Amino acid sequence: MTLRVAIIGAGPSGLAQLRAFQSAHAQGAPMPEIVCFEKQADWGGMWNYTWRTGLDQHGEPVHGSMYRYLWSNGPKECLEFADYSFDEHFGRPISSYPPREVLWDYIQGRVKKAGVRDYIRFNTAVKNVSFDEATREFTVSAYDYSAGQGIEQVFDYVVVASGHFSTPHVPEFEGFERFAGRILHAHDFREAMEFKGQDLLIVGSSYSAEDIGSQCYKYGARSITTAYRTQPMGYKWPKGWEERPQLVRVEGNLAFFADGSNKRVDAIILCTGYQHHFPFLPDELTLKTNNRLWPTGLYQGVVWEQNPQLIYLGMQDLWYSFNLFDAQAWFARDYMLGRIKLPAKADMQADSARWRADEEALDTTASMYEFQGRYIKHLIAQTDYPSFDIDAVNRIFLKWKSDKKSDIMGYRDKSYRSVITGTAAVPHHTRWLKAMDDSLAEYLRETDGKKGEVKALRG
Repeated sequence: MTLRVAIIGAGPSGLAQLRAFQSAHAQGAPMPEIVCFEKQADWGGMWNYTWRTGLDQHGEPVHGSMYRYLWSNGPKECLEFADYSFDEHFGRPISSYPPREVLWDYIQGRVKKAGVRDYIRFNTAVKNVSFDEATREFTVSAYDYSAGQGIEQVFDYVVVASGHFSTPHVPEFEGFERFAGRILHAHDFREAMEFKGQDLLIVGSSYSAEDIGSQCYKYGARSITTAYRTQPMGYKWPKGWEERPQLVRVEGNLAFFADGSNKRVDAIILCTGYQHHFPFLPDELTLKTNNRLWPTGLYQGVVWEQNPQLIYLGMQDLWYSFNLFDAQAWFARDYMLGRIKLPAKADMQADSARWRADEEALDTTASMYEFQGRYIKHLIAQTDYPSFDIDAVNRIFLKWKSDKKSDIMGYRDKSYRSVITGTAAVPHHTRWLKAMDDSLAEYLRETDGKKGEVKALRG
């Protein structure tokens, strides 16, 4: 009987799973009966930008948290696909920190080459997943908005690849209900120009706070204040940007902080993280975790220990991203195809406990991405996914952290060398702070060295 696999989500994780199966099929393995359910109209997950917030055109919660003018905040060399390089896609070297549309184009390039689009049902939201203990089968109920009807299908395996950056964690502070300006979560942030000329308060001190603050500074916010809960980010901020301890309350347009200080602000953006949220799953199948490097309950970080026919991809706190999803997808594929046998449940749980103990012993930033790199290397060793120099990637991460400490507004102008092809990145034609157009066409224009003019890329 043909293996039946449901994949929930056609973002980078779900596309990695499709590519993994296609790769095995190209080498002679049977192709399962696959349905990838994607509630958006196109693939790419977060990288598929939408202007919408709140609910989409179908009344579904908007998946995307992507905003205009986002550029990668980590080197592309740390997320490059081992089986599809940036050189192959673009035909020439590009800079180390491309904008959103460029990365989306790159993600699409691999899956277009693999020819897996026909496995995806777009505009189709999964509503419920149930498991029958007697038949050992899942029933997936979904609604196809293109056809205007509900559907129900039976599968042997379900792969949850819906991500965990869509359902915001939204704290409330005293006085919010009377604040005279705008309050929003990062999930609903779409446009830095909205805050031009304003005094902006950002609650949070992680990557969203850093990057949204940087975007707003770049596009003309009058001042930026970031409020931290435990410790400041500690970068050398430009004039007009300051860090203060935790927000305590708001009175009118005044924000009061834990150190007793206050400041007038026009808008507040909550960069306070996201919840792992799976409304289509019953409680007994639902992963419950916060954002951490090793969630418990998943053997090898992938297989649901309580029911090994359920797979979760990309549920970890991320240093690595696309290549981590690949490593997991290849492992999951080989397990579903019967190439990898699972140990007894107690042994799976003991293995997970060892990884968790290692995670809890991490005490530096470097040790955290080295831990995740070691995990990826461990997965790759069990499959035919192309190996790559993870130690070299870790060295790039280390240099990236140093570059940010030296120049938080200029680190995106640095360049690195691909660990896949050895190609050195080339500086972008415009420094990041001055590059106001983040479109693919603008990014890919070339400078004519003889005349100092700009010409369109031809390839």
